[in-house]
Amino acid sequence: MAELVRKNLAETQRAVAARHPLQAKIARDNKRAWVMKRRERTRQLIELGGLVAKASLIDLTEDDRAVIFGILVQAAATLRSETREQALVVWRRRGRRAFDESLSNADTKTG
Repeated sequence: MAELVRKNLAETQRAVAARHPLQAKIARDNKRAWVMKRRERTRQLIELGGLVAKASLIDLTEDDRAVIFGILVQAAATLRSETREQALVVWRRRGRRAFDESLSNADTKTG
């Protein structure tokens, strides 16, 4: 009887040990996916923060986060209004112009 219990216990331990690497691999894969999503979000937030800095909002507001947030809330309200399409056209044009100017300024500084 004791021998049968020992044998059964050994088989159970082997089954658990065989299943553990598979469970560990699944957990690693799940963590990798989570880490990749977090990295993508972090990159997006850094890029958006860079746009806030590039627009000189930090300097112009003396780094007043409430003012910067207010500006963004106002922009979101405009995007929810009837003037959405007009605002997008104007802002897109201004943004492209600002990008072009910053690129040409960078070229003149390096060249």
